[in-house]
Amino acid sequence: MQGGFLRCRFFCWQWGGRYPELIRSDQAFVPKDPRILKFIMANLDRQTTSKLDQLCINTIRTLAMDAVQQAKSGHPGAPMALAPVAHILWDRYLRHNPANPQWPNRDRFVLSGGHGSMLLYSLLHLTGYDLALDELKRFRQWGSRTPGHPEYGLTPGVEVTTGPLGQGLATSVGMAIAERWLATHFNHPGHTIVDYRTYAICGDGDMMEGVASEAASLAGHLGLNKLTWIYDNNGITIEGHTHLAFSEDVATRFLAYKWNVQHVGDANDLPALAKAIEAARKETHRPSLIIVDSHIGFGAPNKQDSHGAHGEPLGEEEIKLTKERYGWPPDAKFLVPDEVSEHMRKALARGREGEAEWNNKFEAYAAAFPALAADWNCLQSGDLPAGWDKDIPVFPTDPKGLASRESSGKVLNAVARNVPWLVGGAADLAPSTKTLINGAADFAKGFYGGRNFHFGIREHAMTAICNGMAVSKLRPYGSGFLIFSDYAKPALRLSALMELPVIQVFTHDSIGVGEDGPTHQPIEQLVALRAIPHMIVIRPADANEVSEAWRVAMEQKRNPVCLIMSRQALPTLDRSQYAAASGLRRGAYIMADTGDVPEIILIGTGSEVPICLEAFEKLKAEGVKARVVSMPSFELFEYQPREYRDEVLPPTVRKRLAVEAGTSLGWRRYVGLDGAIIARSHFGASAPLKDLLKQFGFTCENVYESAKALLAGKPVPGAGKD
Repeated sequence: MQGGFLRCRFFCWQWGGRYPELIRSDQAFVPKDPRILKFIMANLDRQTTSKLDQLCINTIRTLAMDAVQQAKSGHPGAPMALAPVAHILWDRYLRHNPANPQWPNRDRFVLSGGHGSMLLYSLLHLTGYDLALDELKRFRQWGSRTPGHPEYGLTPGVEVTTGPLGQGLATSVGMAIAERWLATHFNHPGHTIVDYRTYAICGDGDMMEGVASEAASLAGHLGLNKLTWIYDNNGITIEGHTHLAFSEDVATRFLAYKWNVQHVGDANDLPALAKAIEAARKETHRPSLIIVDSHIGFGAPNKQDSHGAHGEPLGEEEIKLTKERYGWPPDAKFLVPDEVSEHMRKALARGREGEAEWNNKFEAYAAAFPALAADWNCLQSGDLPAGWDKDIPVFPTDPKGLASRESSGKVLNAVARNVPWLVGGAADLAPSTKTLINGAADFAKGFYGGRNFHFGIREHAMTAICNGMAVSKLRPYGSGFLIFSDYAKPALRLSALMELPVIQVFTHDSIGVGEDGPTHQPIEQLVALRAIPHMIVIRPADANEVSEAWRVAMEQKRNPVCLIMSRQALPTLDRSQYAAASGLRRGAYIMADTGDVPEIILIGTGSEVPICLEAFEKLKAEGVKARVVSMPSFELFEYQPREYRDEVLPPTVRKRLAVEAGTSLGWRRYVGLDGAIIARSHFGASAPLKDLLKQFGFTCENVYESAKALLAGKPVPGAGKD
């Protein structure tokens, strides 16, 4: 009877809303009313797993076991447990084309628990992706296409980079959002070219990470019904059983998030799994969570249901015993039976047929809507429409000026007019970050064509969701205060690792926040962002540098960009007197110069460039040969040839003074041992802006006096330490 109860659990969750009298015991969900139990049992599908299905499942399991053992590193337990779940999904429901992993209308599959990567690699190999068996044999080795955790852009069929738990789930929400937006924007009656689903497999670790909760909350709020998460409820983490730290009722939590929740009591029950997936596909108003009870390291006689099956090879003897339990040749390694290969590679024929059918649809669509078809092709290629930057403003000289967050909002709207798929929003701060697209609707449940996104106070999820939107070919941006980039850091790192052209607009960039005080005044955040490989960080000095910064950001195809904007007004510089703002695209450029080989170079970013220029004018009036360099982006500057960098910062000029309202860390490379840095080596304070600038030395007078001291070989007053 216990098997009956286990199979009953799926129905209890699926029908929980209709039958509130269902109750839960530790072993099963048991109906109070025996009539309900009789009804459920009468409707159970008695179909058993076919021998071919079981052979495919065990092939997936043994490939994972063998690869991890050969690498002497990895996580075999999750693939062994989840092989039936993954097989039923990929074999019966997932729409994809192994011959073309980038087919636009494919279903998306995300393995959020990336430590179980051999599950995905086995599926990719068996279904016909360009991933040879030899690559599985080289799992986790130098130069292989099968790294320890799946990497986007390296392995065909891997939709996103996963590994840090929770990230894959949050990214999948971005992918589901993109599908809804693309369908709303491009589809027309009789011409549906966007219609795909997003699936993710996750585990206990994903459920514990806050980013998954943030993303799940937003997904439920938006009613993303084409999103399905399958939760591997095996109760084991690295330290042992999850009861050590995790005892919440996940199902109830997700019901509160407004998800459709189902429960399958046995990961090996293919009919129950099929029913759950079919029910999720029929859901029209909510995302779906399918909780699947599984046994980590299924079949391993000494390691099943233990943390020993989680993060280490099983060992040769345990593998032999496990294979015997599977009815598998115990000494065979990387065995793929012919009938398994023949069956699973039918995915190639299905995929080619599905894509060919879609191509015919798109051909008819292009004839009916040529302009939209051109936009579609442009979007898919990562290109920008002709004339995309034609409305970007040139700002007139203005001593009072604008906060760069203000000018950024104007430029954003100028770009958005000509790039329809530029979409984004803020973590509940759009009025402050100036990131609303004027006249555009909100992206909301029931209307998915809006371009303004309200991510709520969820910086981490916002950034990961933007990653999912970017892999789906949209051009997303997120925004928040620079101090809160700390909350987004893991997802920012993955933006860079995946080389996605996501734009983040971070405002309130310094002690210029003023009275809000040190909790809101960023000090170390700039250097933290600059430390991320492939990330481009740009801190513009005035409105016209902001225009150029947006141009650079939009032109990127493989680099994320962080635009760092001020809260306070910055003067719009007189470009007839100083160099053109187009120099920004080279990272650093000579803003002002006496025309001779300089005795001293003042280097600034953002709001500190204007005070460097004031100090320059005073030095120039005294006959000092000086130069001001605006350095909005370290990264863009480092991309330049050595000749250009030496032209801007001549190696023979050793007197250099850098000025930036943040930590001094990272500046020594540009000022050298003989230079000095005016920066902040401590946290800020709560006070009016003018008082803070004076107290912390970010004034023309202090820059001027520091430059004079440097020229005289004296200690520089107020210079920060690095």
